[in-house]
Amino acid sequence: MKKLSVLKVGEVGVIDSFTQDDISIKLMEMGCVPGETIRIEQVAPLGGPICVTVAGYNLSLRLDEADSILVGVLN
Repeated sequence: MKKLSVLKVGEVGVIDSFTQDDISIKLMEMGCVPGETIRIEQVAPLGGPICVTVAGYNLSLRLDEADSILVGVLN
């Protein structure tokens, strides 16, 4: 398992679990549910947000949110 925040642009993973319960509810409401495929689309420079594709749409996540998502890397 890797944290979503360490994946590079173009990498794809499957959401496995969350490390922070308080953020996990918010993320699941936005479509980041365990078993869902997630792809890194863009990473802002200097520690800015990242853009991912999940559940068929683009979503921007802050790094602390991405850091709390554990994924299994597919490629």
